[in-house]
Amino acid sequence: MSRSRTNLGTGELLVELRRDLSVPLHQQLESGIRDRIRQGLLRAGAVMPATRALATDLGLSRGVVVEAYQQLVAEGYLVSRTGGYTQVAPAAAGIQVEQKSAAATGEPPRIDFKYSKPDVSQFPRAAWLRSIRKVLNETPNRSLAYLDGRGTAELREALADYLNRVRGTSARPENMLICNGFAQGSRLLLQVLAAAGYRRLAVEDPSDNEVRDVATKAGLETVGVPVLETGLEVEALERSGADVVLVTAAHQFPTGAVASARTRAGLVAWATKHDVLVIEDDYDAEYRYDREPIGAIQGLAPESVVYAGTASKTLAPGLRLGWLILPSRLVEPMSTAKVLDDRGSPVFDQLTFADFVARGEFDRHLRRMRPRYRRLRDTLVGRLTERVPDLVPIGVSAGLHVMTWLPPDLTEAAVTNAALERGLGVYGLAPYWVEKAGPEGLVFGYGNLTEPAIVEGIDLLADALGSLRRQ
Repeated sequence: MSRSRTNLGTGELLVELRRDLSVPLHQQLESGIRDRIRQGLLRAGAVMPATRALATDLGLSRGVVVEAYQQLVAEGYLVSRTGGYTQVAPAAAGIQVEQKSAAATGEPPRIDFKYSKPDVSQFPRAAWLRSIRKVLNETPNRSLAYLDGRGTAELREALADYLNRVRGTSARPENMLICNGFAQGSRLLLQVLAAAGYRRLAVEDPSDNEVRDVATKAGLETVGVPVLETGLEVEALERSGADVVLVTAAHQFPTGAVASARTRAGLVAWATKHDVLVIEDDYDAEYRYDREPIGAIQGLAPESVVYAGTASKTLAPGLRLGWLILPSRLVEPMSTAKVLDDRGSPVFDQLTFADFVARGEFDRHLRRMRPRYRRLRDTLVGRLTERVPDLVPIGVSAGLHVMTWLPPDLTEAAVTNAALERGLGVYGLAPYWVEKAGPEGLVFGYGNLTEPAIVEGIDLLADALGSLRRQ
């Protein structure tokens, strides 16, 4: 791609010159430009102002600017190009990277196993564009006015049909609410529950820590309940004194446990017996590889369960599209809370997604992505088995991540630091424990990686572990 030469060619350059010093002006100019390149403020390839324009801007003779440029060209900081313009030399990029590394500025890892990153490069742009065009051509003017706090009827109807068919929910469009992702939906829900008198939120231990922070701000106490291989321990939930529980039953984060039929029935029994509430975060249930689909708990007890879904893992986080299926008693307060918060999610986004779902494009996209993610999962599990066999993956049957426990001779801090030194991002369980620190382990997200990157990443991890053990 050609680079524009007009961005600085006749523009300005901020360099401080002191005419009361004995240092020659050309040397001050050289030093000022050199320092800005070293600091990364003038990046490699940036076009410098023309000598005549810069001389005029700084009140210098053109010869002073020419002399400064020539010296910096000789030192390798600048390069003269055919056509009479000057750029920051490509070699200067190495200087900048070295400075950043030495300053430990937190450059992202070259290969990153961070969770919650789907492959957004596979977003179905052509199908989405067809829906956008249809919506722009056919949406009546009245739909552009302020919305019902629950969101457009078209999207609520399309999602209710889809979720009832695919996830086994018992959704009615009038009981659904469209929100800006799970983040907004959970925040509004916890605020509404706190205002209604709920006091204690039980969460899976371990679990994502973001919701706990939101609960605290809403005025709710949080308590951790252990996660077993069969899902959340219902007996411990009974002892917790909680009046609302948040679960990721279809594929627990981060352990990957799937709630058994007994656990699911136990959650429903707990909610109906005590007249309390289950929040079911169904964040990545569409991606399953080695097991039959598990229906949503909401379908078993619609008036005792809030179902939360999102397009963040299935399409793209940047869409900020999420949805809640609410018990009847929460529809009005949640609708009011949504209106007060932002007056409603953007109408064109909702209508586009509604058409996308109704035309079957959502189903087609998921059918295309499942084998792609499965290949990535298989590559990760296979390479772990081959190179680091004492890291045994669990929770591999669904979703976009796997977890491994660490052997006793390794710690999360040592492993993650050693990996980062090699340009590899791996992440421990420490942030996810609720009541107290539990066994140490690693979480591997693989959704946005390629198969070669996964292979190289696990090879780097094996090298890091070998180095730690030799020490």
